[in-house]
This record gives sequence, C-alpha cells and structure tokens, in this order.
Amino acid sequence: MKKALCLLLCCGFLSISLSGCYTLNHTVGNGGNGQTVASNREWYILWGLIPLNNVDGEKMALENNLTNNYTITSQMSFVDVLLSIVTGIVTIHAQTVSVSK
Repeated sequence: MKKALCLLLCCGFLSISLSGCYTLNHTVGNGGNGQTVASNREWYILWGLIPLNNVDGEKMALENNLTNNYTITSQMSFVDVLLSIVTGIVTIHAQTVSVSK
C-alpha cells in the first residue's frame, strides 16, 4: 500500500513537472517580423476546459493599429509552466497570447 502510494505520487509529480511547452502561431497577411507589441496572460480552470478571462488577439492587434500584417502567438511558456505547477493543484492553468508586427 505504501509503495503504491509512493508510485502514484511520483507519477503525479512527473506529469505536472514534465508538461511540455507549446506554441500556436496565427499569421495574418505577411505576418509580423517578431517585434511584440502586446501580450496578455489567459487563465483556465479545470485543466483548460473553462476560460477565466477572454484574451482576443485580433482585438489586441486592432488596439495597436495593426490591420494587415501581424502574427498572433498563443503559447505555454516556461513561466506559464511554473505558474501552472503552483496553481495546478486547484486545476488553474495559464497561457500567454502575444501580438507581433
């Protein structure tokens, strides 16, 4: 029983600490050249099923007068993974959405 509990805790720790980073790029027109003009963090509960806030990349681009050529990047960066390790106990996870021109 004690050995099974230890194995379960080790598997849980590894699954949380080894979660991978990912990046999704959405290119509009010719895309951006990499200069980030706006960035926000998006929060989810229940392992990403329910969003807590709404981060709209298109709206962020329009607020910065970008209409034709820009890139929206949604990613779970290293900082987001560190935040998720702490908040993952209560099933809250984060990702960063940024717009570059």
